Amino acid sequence: MDHVTLYHNPACSHSRGALALLTERGVVFDTIEYLKTPPTREALEGIIGMLEGPVADMVRKDKRFEELKLNASDYTTRETVVPLLLQHPELMQRPIVIRGGRAVIARPANLLENLF
Repeated sequence: MDHVTLYHNPACSHSRGALALLTERGVVFDTIEYLKTPPTREALEGIIGMLEGPVADMVRKDKRFEELKLNASDYTTRETVVPLLLQHPELMQRPIVIRGGRAVIARPANLLENLF
């Protein structure tokens, strides 16, 4: 089986759901708690290159996004999203699961079916 990586935030119910689904299926995977170990520029570029959806989906437009007074229309390209997530990793959408050169933002967890 392909190597599987989960970018995880244990405080997030969606992230916990993805973790549970992978565990229930008996999938062997690496877990990266991205708030403790933020992804590097290279890692972010790699994830973006594997995502099927728009790069803007990588950015959480939540309360923290609003506190920073950010505008969603300013974060639609790789050139804008990567620096934002390097500076504010808490804005990275979660969970992200990578397998076989593909990445999925598993919100909800059943989107993982696209990888298996």
